[in-house]
Amino acid sequence: MSNTVKVSKSPWVVHFNCNSCNGCDIEFLACLTPLYDVERFGILHVGNPKHADVLVVTGSVNHRNSRVLRNVYDQIPEPKVVVAMGVCTSTGGIFADGYNCLGGIDKVIPVDIFVPGCPPRPEAMLDGILAAAAMLETKRTTPGTIPARKPLLTLVPPTAAAGGVTATRKEA
Repeated sequence: MSNTVKVSKSPWVVHFNCNSCNGCDIEFLACLTPLYDVERFGILHVGNPKHADVLVVTGSVNHRNSRVLRNVYDQIPEPKVVVAMGVCTSTGGIFADGYNCLGGIDKVIPVDIFVPGCPPRPEAMLDGILAAAAMLETKRTTPGTIPARKPLLTLVPPTAAAGGVTATRKEA
């Protein structure tokens, strides 16, 4: 993915930890440090979902936090993009066999971008957030063209032959 993303407004990101082991949270926080510096792309981390454009979720959803996740999602104004960080957000990961785990967050809210890994590296998270910024711009300029469905974009980890993270379109 290109390092230049055209956005008319700088997207604001809110992070929600559903039920993770904190591995994804620590890597997400690394994106905010000067080493990776997500703010150089005009992306700002905020604490209030009412001010956010992008929802970044880590961890698996369970019966307790599913209502809270849905509430946070509903508070974000349209258009919005949801980024699922880590394997737990898609399948429940190591918590999948738990009695209270519902599995992936797509059972509660629609997911636009999925970044796999346990935990995903900060570079992959940056690529996912930049893809979310590009998707947000598309949703802003052409409303109604991207319906909510299972991940529109899946970021594939790099192979030995490839130099960086590649994005592939995945139809639901």
